[in-house]
Amino acid sequence: MVRDRNAGLYLTGVVISGFGTSALWLASGVWVKDLTGSDGLAALCMLAMWAPTLAGPLLGTLADRMRRRPLLIATSLLMAGLLLTLVTVDSPRGLWLLYAVLFVYGAAGTVHDAAESALIATAVDRSLLGDFNGLRMTANEGMKLVAPLAGAGLYAAYGGAGVAVLDAVTFLLATVVYAFLRVREARPEPPAAGRRERAAEGVRHLWSHPVLRPLVTAGGATMLCAGVSGALVYAVVEDLGHSPAYAGVLYAVQGAGSLATGLLSGPALRRFGARNFAAYGIAVLAVAVALRAVPDDPLAWACSAAIGVGLPAVLIATLTAVQRETPAALLGRVTATANTLVFTPNVLGLAAGAALVELLDHRTLLLTLATMLTPTAYLLRSPAPAPR
Repeated sequence: MVRDRNAGLYLTGVVISGFGTSALWLASGVWVKDLTGSDGLAALCMLAMWAPTLAGPLLGTLADRMRRRPLLIATSLLMAGLLLTLVTVDSPRGLWLLYAVLFVYGAAGTVHDAAESALIATAVDRSLLGDFNGLRMTANEGMKLVAPLAGAGLYAAYGGAGVAVLDAVTFLLATVVYAFLRVREARPEPPAAGRRERAAEGVRHLWSHPVLRPLVTAGGATMLCAGVSGALVYAVVEDLGHSPAYAGVLYAVQGAGSLATGLLSGPALRRFGARNFAAYGIAVLAVAVALRAVPDDPLAWACSAAIGVGLPAVLIATLTAVQRETPAALLGRVTATANTLVFTPNVLGLAAGAALVELLDHRTLLLTLATMLTPTAYLLRSPAPAPR
């Protein structure tokens, strides 16, 4: 896998840009909190970055209207330029600019993810797509462990402007990496329909495909439950008798589990197939979520690691299946639509979990989530009909 030149270059780009994104994700909220003292305004940073993903099916059409490598380069250059404008934000009056840049950041990220998935499907050998997506997950998770610490240190030394400049530099470096990708792309045919009709084509392909629909449906259901479970982590920590900061330890252990799954996903997909690999991951997740109801430190660590192992399986399986089962001309739209359907429930789950944990015992909620995940895993493991 690492000998594939395009795959190696692209993974380098993922590491570089992922480092900057993770650092900014942490620093933006802290930046707003320091300027205003408002928790609500700080939380709007995450909302501004996430909201554009709801328009994924429409934004994904951009990745099918032009060649993907130039689009990746142009998107990265655009974001580098916009991020540099944030050096002027030094008071609450400048927050409108920060929110605007974060909103464009989220929209550009949606287009970027769709374009990169489509490009990789043509630039990397089909037999290596599972390995690549696993290594991509490993790289992203690794950056989530390292970048927030680096971002916090940079913020403490140079403020939010310093983190924005860092992220801009990572986009510029990623642009250089993308420029060295060797891939031949034909100029896309001029669209014969409007953007809404083209977005609908991607939705129809996804929803009518006998392989993709069950994976995306299971992925959305799993991420919904994962969102609720994530909102309960502080209740779990309190039940263990620790301070809220202990949640960081559990997240680090979970990240280590995700790294392991990313490294092993290629061979696992070849051995079990996408549906079974995803189903086994969801089953592991269900057991881990249920056992989190037991207040025991070693068990809590084991459950966090198991969640890290199980949750990425359905994500990697779904993305790989989308790349393999979708015509190149539709891949941008279908990828963006799949990402919207899989990841939006996670945010909804976080909101629901935050409300439910105030009303119900967290152990009851954890057992309920495990009960919901179990049939999801069982039904997904059923063999799919052959694609028509």
